[in-house]
Amino acid sequence: MNSIKLADAKARLSELVDRVQSGEAVNITRHGKPVACLTPAAVERRPIVLGELQALTKDMPLQSDNELMRKLRDESRY
Repeated sequence: MNSIKLADAKARLSELVDRVQSGEAVNITRHGKPVACLTPAAVERRPIVLGELQALTKDMPLQSDNELMRKLRDESRY
């Protein structure tokens, strides 16, 4: 966890928000003492609805692992 002075945090707030958004926590200090902590916000996740997933994938062609590996090899992307 990184620490930053309050005056520096005010001047670089956008940069700090980017760092926090990427998962880093940042302590803000005043006169050398911690006064606040910026942490990433909890993001609500929507549960997977099996019926929606099946409807989305029902028309997709099935591929075996061998076909996929052969395709990757032939395209030189392995």
